[in-house]
Amino acid sequence: METIRLATSDGVSLACTRFTPSGTASAVVVMPAAMGVKQDFYAPFAQFLAEQGVAVLTFDYRGMGQSAPPDFQRSLRGFKADLFDWAERDYNAALLAAKAWQPTVPLLVIGHSLGGQLPGLLPDNHLIDGILTIAAGSGYWHDNAPQLKRVVWFMWYFVVPVCTRIFGYFPGKKLRMVGDLPKGVIYQWARWCKSPHYVVDAAGNPIRAGFEKIRVPLLSMSFTDDELMSKRSIDSLHDFYANAEHERRYITPREIGVKHIGHFGFFRPQFRTTLWQQVLTWLEQRMIDKPAVQVKHRRT
Repeated sequence: METIRLATSDGVSLACTRFTPSGTASAVVVMPAAMGVKQDFYAPFAQFLAEQGVAVLTFDYRGMGQSAPPDFQRSLRGFKADLFDWAERDYNAALLAAKAWQPTVPLLVIGHSLGGQLPGLLPDNHLIDGILTIAAGSGYWHDNAPQLKRVVWFMWYFVVPVCTRIFGYFPGKKLRMVGDLPKGVIYQWARWCKSPHYVVDAAGNPIRAGFEKIRVPLLSMSFTDDELMSKRSIDSLHDFYANAEHERRYITPREIGVKHIGHFGFFRPQFRTTLWQQVLTWLEQRMIDKPAVQVKHRRT
């Protein structure tokens, strides 16, 4: 595991971590985070993949985690960033860095939640050889999971505008909701979540062209007990990838002998021999025809 700094196209310094296999890498994975989640959350899964011969790059979006400049570590008031910055500059920079680091092997994205929503916005998404989404769906609030839909309207129409105006950023830590987010990010995310089209421009028009350019294998792994995403929201998002080669798995906890998985549970080490092994099998089956070395699959 190696911590590095990565410069984006507009000169922002991002904190990244590289997980390097002991031998030659058989694939390289970019692992973008969910909304408000630090890259450290994904370290156990990234380390597991590295043990199987897959190189992994994780990163914090600008303003988040270790990518927050020193002046903004305590408060994001005045910090300028939106979701287009996170996708077109930060996420894309991580993609280019992973390709430069491991240029001869398949380049994959494993995106949790927001990380699976943004690939259609990446200028260089043509470099991606495969996408695996974890608990990713449209954030349109009418399509949220039933228990969330009952209360989330209050967040978008009251909590976000009032609290963001008062603090100059979204104080999620204080509210125990999502986490602290830059003003531009939360306002744009709120606009998306209030639109049935979800990913939209400033005028509310759906953005789809970048998603439709993606023509690679795509596996969606989602869970019936996800407290945030309904099956409708999951299907809605993946319909954006109209030309990808889809496989969608809607997994019940009972299938793998547990009581709960939820929106964040996939990344717990307890799933090393079940859900994580499914990922390795998919990598092996779907990426074996790439003109590089085959993805290794070491059983544990």
